[in-house]
Amino acid sequence: MAMENKNTQNLDCGCDPYLLSLVETPQEQQAIAKKSNRSTGLLLASITGGAAIALSAVCFPFVAPALRRVVLPYVPASTQQVENVMKALSKNSTGGKKLIDLGSGDGRIVLAAGQRGFQSHGVELNTVLVLYSKLAAWRQRIKNATFSRQDLFKVDYTKYNNIVIFGVEEMMPELEALFEKSLTSSSQVIACRFPLPNWKPSHIIGEGIDTVWVYEIFPIFDIQFMESFNVIGSKCDRD
Repeated sequence: MAMENKNTQNLDCGCDPYLLSLVETPQEQQAIAKKSNRSTGLLLASITGGAAIALSAVCFPFVAPALRRVVLPYVPASTQQVENVMKALSKNSTGGKKLIDLGSGDGRIVLAAGQRGFQSHGVELNTVLVLYSKLAAWRQRIKNATFSRQDLFKVDYTKYNNIVIFGVEEMMPELEALFEKSLTSSSQVIACRFPLPNWKPSHIIGEGIDTVWVYEIFPIFDIQFMESFNVIGSKCDRD
């Protein structure tokens, strides 16, 4: 019996010493020890794998946008930025009340516009932020503020006359080309943080990181009409 206790002391495997003492040979004790270690390893691997899957599920909505060709990082608009956008909306010469916010984040621009009577809609790739924005609209009882998970390159821009974008510098040329192709009715583009590279803004609001560039867009026939009107006016002045 003393020899059996000596053998069990040499096996540091976390097994019950009493159970090992019931086994007659050291070889059998070693087999039990290996099986116990294998079970412990499988348990730890399962726990680690489960934690990794859970973490991936939580983080995926935030990482997924980075897998797209255009990345709009989530940086909440400051109070001053929201105020500057609202000022730009109040100066819209078209008088249109339909707004879309591209990369709407937590929805603060859409909600603020909705409170001012705009039929506002936010598109966002991050599912968590879309759900958060919908909840905020419901809690604040702003029925004319809506949100959807959508790619900004698949939006029908003909439905809107106010387009708000908090972009990054690298994507502004591509957005400019998108707007040139997609905007067919009188509207205005409100660019925040970075301007469109080639368009001339009708006016600028704010300064620094809170700067807002406002671009008024008119269809070709409106531009031709305005140009012909200016020509007629100049002839009348000469007469």
